Amino acid sequence: MFQDKQILIDLSKMKMPYGKYKGRYLIDLPEHYIVWYKNKGFPASKLGKQFELVYELQLNGLEDIVREIKKIY
Repeated sequence: MFQDKQILIDLSKMKMPYGKYKGRYLIDLPEHYIVWYKNKGFPASKLGKQFELVYELQLNGLEDIVREIKKIY
C-alpha cells in the first residue's frame, strides 16, 4: 500500500526533464503529448513508467488526484 502511495507522491513532484515541456509537472503535460508517447512507445525507464501512469490517469479523468497530492507534499 505504501509503495503505491509513494508512486503517486513521486509523480506529483516530477517535472519534465527535457524538451518543449521541460520544467512542467508531468501531470500537467498536454494529453496529446502523452498520447504521442504512448503511440511511439514509452521509454524503458522510471520516467517511462511515470508517463504511462499519467496516460492512464488522464484517460480516466483522474489527474486531479495527483494535483491534490502535489498540494499536500
